[in-house]
Amino acid sequence: MRKLISDFFVGNLKVEVVGTARNGKDALMKIKKLQPNVVTMDIEMPELNGLDALNEIMTVCPVPVVMLSSTTQHGAENALTAIEYGAVDFVTKPSGTISLDLHKIQDELVRKVEQAALVPISKLKKPSRKKQQEPTLILNNKKIEPFNKGRITSSAISTAETKKQRVEWSRTSKKVVLIGTSTGGPRALQAVITKIPKNIQAPILIVQHMPAGFTKSLATRLDQLSEIVVKEAEQGDILQNGVAYIAPGGYHLKLKKLGTSFGIVLDNHESPRSGHRPSVDVMFEDASQFNEFDKIAVIMTGMGYDGSKGLKVLKNSGNVMAIAESAETCIVYGMPKAAVETQLVDEVADIDDIAQIIMKYLP
Repeated sequence: MRKLISDFFVGNLKVEVVGTARNGKDALMKIKKLQPNVVTMDIEMPELNGLDALNEIMTVCPVPVVMLSSTTQHGAENALTAIEYGAVDFVTKPSGTISLDLHKIQDELVRKVEQAALVPISKLKKPSRKKQQEPTLILNNKKIEPFNKGRITSSAISTAETKKQRVEWSRTSKKVVLIGTSTGGPRALQAVITKIPKNIQAPILIVQHMPAGFTKSLATRLDQLSEIVVKEAEQGDILQNGVAYIAPGGYHLKLKKLGTSFGIVLDNHESPRSGHRPSVDVMFEDASQFNEFDKIAVIMTGMGYDGSKGLKVLKNSGNVMAIAESAETCIVYGMPKAAVETQLVDEVADIDDIAQIIMKYLP
């Protein structure tokens, strides 16, 4: 497997393989000596396993790490633990512990390694935040309370002004919260969902780019840490306030009107969008057809541009408040950047402030 993975980068102009290691202990020594920009590491290793080695690496010689994980439930839980410990991302092995058909994931692994090389080490550690005096912003003779640590940009202000003229936002009408995220998403979701109070007067729909099987482990973990109920979405689930529904890997998340309620539709027939199923664009576009509720759309850390096309459709078809995670806290500032570039985002905020902003727009 080490040979197979090394061969993936032969001829790659962006990546040179500077070494391989037989186990976690060997990896620690070689990382200190060779000082690579990125490490790929299997969770299952002799002597010192991947999780223990990762914990040590992030303490002693931090470096962006892309983990390889098996697709079992135990493998999914380990992959989420790895992200908690500081791994940038993970790739699932196609056929168990010893996968000799790794060529199936070659493109994904190479892409994630190239992306990981761009992630600053500071983003992988839990940031220590000191309380700062918030500056006061006066806009149209009205005092605005900034939520994004004083980093309200001129583009964010102008977007907010335009939006103010276009939409009369009612805090009392029915609402749904739509969240889309990808690389770095599990940590971002933990930072947001665990701050949502259990009496929230809206359901939450979540698309996190993840393989089948991993979203259930993510939902279970978030449910244990949160006041609200978090579950992997199931066909026919009736939307309820105070419940977050995570789209299962391999299924687009859609809605269906059932009398005065709304039920979840899981679709594995529609093709992946931009390589993703579930897709944030598909969730946003599907929700746009229902004017019975206003939408709060949140786009957080992730590679690519999923969500930006769907955001345009949402904004053209009803009352929508759009929130994007700031470049300062994103592991990968791809999806939020694409959303901001549509000039349809109302608020740009650090991850620690997003839950507070969501609640601001709710009854």
